[in-house]
Amino acid sequence: MDTIIQFDEYLFSLINGQWRLDFLDHLLPIWRHKLFWLPLYVFLIWFIIINFKSKALSFIVAIIILMTVSDTLSSKILKKTIKRPRPCKVEHVAENMNLLKGCSSSYSMPSSHAVNHFTIAFFLIGTLGMLFGWIKIPLFLWASSIAYAQVYIGVHFPIDVLVGSAIGCFLGVSGAYLYNLRWCLNENAI
Repeated sequence: MDTIIQFDEYLFSLINGQWRLDFLDHLLPIWRHKLFWLPLYVFLIWFIIINFKSKALSFIVAIIILMTVSDTLSSKILKKTIKRPRPCKVEHVAENMNLLKGCSSSYSMPSSHAVNHFTIAFFLIGTLGMLFGWIKIPLFLWASSIAYAQVYIGVHFPIDVLVGSAIGCFLGVSGAYLYNLRWCLNENAI
């Protein structure tokens, strides 16, 4: 286990230290902020309402339920059970890191940003992606870039976002499967 932690800390030092670029120092703190993506969320709701009229409400409610489960699981249950400190709370890591956002008092494992964004991305890939195949890669890259930003700005270790991403993938795929099982009774339905 010590070898994994050492590798995780080493990878953190590369992403948060050696692999830094000035424009990313300005972009990524904003990029991973939830309000930055508000226009995308509004667009998705509009898109769902316009394209899937009678099923739009069930789709939006499914997203809300899934996001509630995702965030509760990551921030209220897993973080408080695992209790891994954030990089800024690990003394030998904190002395050499570039923290681009304040040091949170919450725990680090898993990254709730990674869990939540991968959950929504994989739910949309498994639902909207059935009808609009082109959306799959942009959704995956969107969630991945936000997860990467968490390490880059110094608030999570790489394993925190990898575990969070895996949990989010599982929740998103499971949510899409359950939604499709209940609501997608023909190829024109979402």
